[in-house]
Order: sequence, then structure tokens, then C-alpha cells
Amino acid sequence: MTTPDTLPTDREPTRAEVDALDTPVVLEFGTGWCPHCLGAQPAITAVRAQFPGIAHRQVEDGRGRPLGRSFAVKLWPTLVFLHRGRELARVVRPQGEDELRRAWQALADAAA
Repeated sequence: MTTPDTLPTDREPTRAEVDALDTPVVLEFGTGWCPHCLGAQPAITAVRAQFPGIAHRQVEDGRGRPLGRSFAVKLWPTLVFLHRGRELARVVRPQGEDELRRAWQALADAAA
């Protein structure tokens, strides 16, 4: 079930479902086997913990995955920061906590 402030947990959400969200969300596109994705996890986890009110959703990406294509994801991981269907920030292959914190803070500020 999906409401305007949640995404489905049993499947990949559609772009329409993401765009209809009333709450801020961070979509993290990648795969479980990607070395860049695995290497970024400590920084993502640390910064994410500082913003518990912002939803975070990992989205398995790859050839033929419509949500990743709709956001023109080319490299993994790509984090897309959205509020009410509008992209406020994007971080591709984060190199540390600073750039992630700036994007998460921008989203928190927009949602306040």
C-alpha cells in the first residue's frame, strides 16, 4: 500500500509514486555488488543518522530498471534528494561525508 508519504516496500516504486510524495526522501541508486556503492556506505550511514526525519530508500539499479532511467542515473551510487517530486540535490559517487551532509541539510531545510 502506498500513501502520499510512503513508498511501497514490496517492489520498486514508480516515478509517479515518488513524485507524489509529500515528504522528503533520498533515493540511493546502486547495487549490492558495486564496489563504489559498498565503499560509500559508511559515509552514507553516518550522515543519514544525523537526519532521522528524512526517509531513505535504496533502489536496485541496472539495465531496464525504469526508476533509475527516469532519473538519468549513469554511475553508482547516485543519491537523489527529493521534496514533493522536485530534485533538490544529487550526489554521485560520494567521496566523504561533507557533500552528503550538505545535500541532506538542503533537503531538511526545504522540508522545514
